[in-house]
Amino acid sequence: MKKSILLALITVLTVSLKAQNPVSWTFSSKKVGDKKFEVHMTATIQSGWHLFSQTQPDDAIAIPTGFVINKNPLLEVDGKIKEVGKLEKFHDAKLEVSAHQYADKVDFVQVVKLKANAVTNVNGVVEFQTCNDEKCLPPKKINFSVALK
Repeated sequence: MKKSILLALITVLTVSLKAQNPVSWTFSSKKVGDKKFEVHMTATIQSGWHLFSQTQPDDAIAIPTGFVINKNPLLEVDGKIKEVGKLEKFHDAKLEVSAHQYADKVDFVQVVKLKANAVTNVNGVVEFQTCNDEKCLPPKKINFSVALK
């Protein structure tokens, strides 16, 4: 009987940890010029959780948010991905670690240019890690595809 209860408890905890996803992503594009688009990769973060910036201080233990934009012969990536949000510079003096992080919401914006008049998508992967005051979840990868209209 005790083994059955313990097994059930472990199963529930495992499922709840795997199902826990404190960040939801939306992906969109906005035409900003002739053959020029902004690709918006927006993270909405649950209260109490943080998503890490693409750049971290030297003493950081956080895994930075990273994007891979798949090669597309119809596209040219223009510059680096910009972060639009309220950056928090966290430092824990006791543990001697720091992190650059966001709460609530952050918009990652990549400018792309079409090489010709064509209809295509921007495809890629975002890898990110989230933490709250008690724990960090393992890094997660999400594929995305954004139509350029």
